[in-house]
Amino acid sequence: MKVLILHQHFNTPEKGGALRSYYLATALAAKGIEVTVITAHNEKIYRQETIENIDVHYLPVAYDNRFGFFARSRSFLKYVRQSVNLARRFRNTDYCYAISVPLTVGLVAMWIKLRYKIPYIFEVGDLWPEAPIQLGFINNFVFAQSLYALEKRIYKSAHAVVALSPSIKSAIEKKVPGKPVHLIPNMADCDFYKPEKKDAALEHQYGVHGKLVVSYIGAIGVANGLDSFLECVNASRKAQLPVHFFMCGDGAELERLKGHAQSMGLTNLTFLDFRNRDGVKELLNITDATFISFKQVPVLETGSPNKLFDGLAAGKLIIINFGGWLKQEIESTQCGFYYNPQQPTEFIKKLSAHLYEGGLLERAQAASRKLGEEKYNRKILSDSFTLIFNKLK
Repeated sequence: MKVLILHQHFNTPEKGGALRSYYLATALAAKGIEVTVITAHNEKIYRQETIENIDVHYLPVAYDNRFGFFARSRSFLKYVRQSVNLARRFRNTDYCYAISVPLTVGLVAMWIKLRYKIPYIFEVGDLWPEAPIQLGFINNFVFAQSLYALEKRIYKSAHAVVALSPSIKSAIEKKVPGKPVHLIPNMADCDFYKPEKKDAALEHQYGVHGKLVVSYIGAIGVANGLDSFLECVNASRKAQLPVHFFMCGDGAELERLKGHAQSMGLTNLTFLDFRNRDGVKELLNITDATFISFKQVPVLETGSPNKLFDGLAAGKLIIINFGGWLKQEIESTQCGFYYNPQQPTEFIKKLSAHLYEGGLLERAQAASRKLGEEKYNRKILSDSFTLIFNKLK
């Protein structure tokens, strides 16, 4: 079998960032499936390379989290045009696997199906266009309705759909009743990330010896709502808790948040540059709790944030500031806690309990690793993913 994967933001462990499409591609290749990926990079030339038996084609299509709505749209459409042109080289593919976001990747998948009779499976990680509409990036009613129509058409034309959360699965099933929708959440890489004893040399290097460490690791964009993280840092400073915070990543909001933190005098917060998987593993070694944040917008509660699953694999206390399916999951398994982002004092109360109630932190961390191993393990979910294609043979 030959599978063509369309994903504009394909990353590798060396590069860093979200690795789901890398995990999926390597899972297929490990089963003897011939895998080709069409992706993009910020270089000005087309490049092709083989990565772990995966044929990866990089299109010269720039993208940055700092792009505004129109710059992002231009990037998405440029990827569509170049992918359509490149796809003619892979017309003997058996199946296409199109990964959103953006939703526009579905245009490529539909064109390939129409032109070369290649069926496609469509993956939905975020509900588009619902997310940019609720975030206020799309205000024009006619344009919004056209995007909703495109979304439904992409789902209907797909052979099947893969949803990254139960909420997304439910939303798709309501839009296209009868369409096969597979639930495959993001993955905890339990072989790479593991619970570890803190490295004293790293604690000294980061200046956190004797402190509980809370780390936010990931995108620093508008959707992440990280002002609430700064409020928690400030509340902890005022309460004189022996806690240090890290914000590690990059994005459109980074410089503004740095300036805000400086004006608030947050000496208990350190900003760290974006890093690859090895760098994240180093930071997680000295981290006790991972902080997962989203802006208070209903559609964002349906997501499946990558770094939460890294935290599960590494056995960290999970802290979230949004509701939805993950809030229920974390509270039911007691591997972390939710706090109301409008009430940083609630954060202080719950974090203090994990600081001072003997064994509470350790039990939560053990529950976190257990959840990662038993439900979100990369091996388990990779098998579930490849099974979809095995049934197509």
